[in-house]
Amino acid sequence: MARSTSGGWQFRQPSVLPGFRWALGYTLVWLTLIVLIPLAGLFFRSASLGWHDFWALALERRTLNALWISFGCAFIAALLNVIFGTLLAWVLVRYRFPGKRIVDSMVDLPFALPTAVAGIALTTLYAPKGWIGALLAPLGIKVAFTPIGIVIALVFVGLPFVVRTVQPVMEEIDREVEEAAATLGASRFQTVFRVLLPGLAPAVLTGFSLAFARGVGEYGSVIFIAGNLPFKSEIAPLLIVIKLEEFNYPAATAIAVVMLLISFAMLFVINLIQAWSRRRYGYGA
Repeated sequence: MARSTSGGWQFRQPSVLPGFRWALGYTLVWLTLIVLIPLAGLFFRSASLGWHDFWALALERRTLNALWISFGCAFIAALLNVIFGTLLAWVLVRYRFPGKRIVDSMVDLPFALPTAVAGIALTTLYAPKGWIGALLAPLGIKVAFTPIGIVIALVFVGLPFVVRTVQPVMEEIDREVEEAAATLGASRFQTVFRVLLPGLAPAVLTGFSLAFARGVGEYGSVIFIAGNLPFKSEIAPLLIVIKLEEFNYPAATAIAVVMLLISFAMLFVINLIQAWSRRRYGYGA
């Protein structure tokens, strides 16, 4: 019960979720134990290097090259996943065809398949003597043990994030919206880019950020097909593992901190764009 501004007494409405304080406290405790304390330990351990050694390691040529490959390949793979994932979600929502449920189930396969198995399978297919690699070799295209192979592996593991994020939003779009646009004289191109995509933009950006975040930290599916060649196909997570095997824990944590800061900055910008698109097009309001 609380006193109102008019001088009377009003009863507070009970919370829809019972036990909110207990649930919030439980959530904060686990968030602290699982996320905040490990991150604090990461920063604390890297601080033992000192600013000079930290930046010397962060700006080292090998470190910068590994970060460029990791973030660059993850960004390209996320863009490809946005294109093909949105198209796949559109087909699953708008069309009926034989084997639709099988295709829909296969979208979640990267979630269930061990990443190491996916990496071995992709390497077998795209190696110079593999089924697909042997067809590309005469054309002078080498996939395995190059950044191209890394992008393919990240597309494989990141596709479900886009499909499963866009698909439910696409199901809520009524077909009458498309019919109304066609009635008003809009072409198919205008219907897609001026009517449908603006409403899907926040979901697409969410799928992109999820696929990008997964790609940056991916290790198992990339380690086999990348080839792990320094200055060519060495990813940042592998460089961290190398530092750990050398018992150089401060250096490993320093690289991890740099990855964390770059990832946070990029995801923060993506979230700002997503919030702007929601306000602009009224999605999720």
